[in-house]
Amino acid sequence: MVGAFDPKFQPKNSGIKTSGIKTSGTGESGTGTSGISGSMASRRTALGLILGTPLLGACSSVQQSISQFSVPNPFSSSSPPPPPGPGGPPQQSVAIGNGSVKVALILPLSAGGNAGVAAQSMKNAAEMALAEFLNPNLQLLVKDDAGSPQGAQQAAQQSLDEGAEIILGPLFAASVPAVAQVARARNISVIAFSTDSSVASRNVYLLSFLPESDVNRIVDYAAGIGKRSFIAMLPENAYGNVVEAAFKQAVPKRGGRVVAFEKYGADRAAAVRNVVAALGQADSLLLADDGEAVVSVADGLAAAGANLKNVQLLGTGLWDNPRVFASPALQGGLYAAPDPAGFRAFSVRYRNKYGADPVRTATLAYDAVALVAALSRTQGGKRFTSEVLLNASGFAGIDGLFRFRAEGTNERGLAVMKVATGGPTPVAGSPRSFGA
Repeated sequence: MVGAFDPKFQPKNSGIKTSGIKTSGTGESGTGTSGISGSMASRRTALGLILGTPLLGACSSVQQSISQFSVPNPFSSSSPPPPPGPGGPPQQSVAIGNGSVKVALILPLSAGGNAGVAAQSMKNAAEMALAEFLNPNLQLLVKDDAGSPQGAQQAAQQSLDEGAEIILGPLFAASVPAVAQVARARNISVIAFSTDSSVASRNVYLLSFLPESDVNRIVDYAAGIGKRSFIAMLPENAYGNVVEAAFKQAVPKRGGRVVAFEKYGADRAAAVRNVVAALGQADSLLLADDGEAVVSVADGLAAAGANLKNVQLLGTGLWDNPRVFASPALQGGLYAAPDPAGFRAFSVRYRNKYGADPVRTATLAYDAVALVAALSRTQGGKRFTSEVLLNASGFAGIDGLFRFRAEGTNERGLAVMKVATGGPTPVAGSPRSFGA
């Protein structure tokens, strides 16, 4: 283990049990649920979050670029919305905590519409992480970028002038390059919340839910249960383009073949006909769209004569939607997503503290702050360097394992869920560790 021993951050394989924590599960890696016993446990073990790695040691659903797709729902694959409307006056910078290690948090707090709502929820989650970590040596410099690249760049400059050692945020993809330009000049790392992989780069890491992770996980699982012949039917939009690239790489990598591939716009008729014609040659069908659209696609296929019971339906985290669970055509379908247990437990603590439900992306801010708190406590002067952030074993947050890649994207350890009328049922838990 790197760094001094801390009872809250025991090496992953040490066999030492942390007081108040118990982990249990079944299947591939367990369901990913962690039980916390004792009235003080949730506050003492906020880092059921940053779960063990050889680097850190340990104590104890979601996608689409926020800039491209809707806020705060990270699962929407609709066309890009217009920029945030007029919001309120810019919020003043605030400092949370009084530690010596300064960390910037840049969010569109004064942006209009859902963007501002999401930003406030993420700010609350960040403050919650700081409190639950039990007196980390951090000072969080919270800056409002008003949802614009210019505001984000100004916030980044102010943060670095005030001594920030790392920047968390921004939320919008268009603002990430503006922040990166300022940070790169000072050799400072950025952990942003966009899921637009094109804005990731060296030392500009994305802590978000990337469609690529979903595709890789569900194709890997399907191949593991013997599926070899794949069809994909995807929307003709930014989300579909990302899924297409990942799908065409993942299938042959796992020894499968792509039997047919179709994309659709507003008129799905031709794509439906082609998929129906090819279904007899395939054992798996990937439908990657948001909840309402994927139900319509499945209904359209069934109406055109497709027997969807003869193939294994596959999906992405966008399927985590009540419309999907209620769809007769999609029953038994499998999709990849973060294990929901982590978010449920987080939501309970958030509601107890703030009296409202968190947005789904709030966990990103929580995990980012928990991560930098853990690194600050254990890694000394190297705490936010690429050497530390690119630890191959990764880290575990509320939504499971994650690790950063050198080019700035991330890999997540996802669960596989099965569609049922009562809601999703886990069939394979989140992995406990990453492969090579």
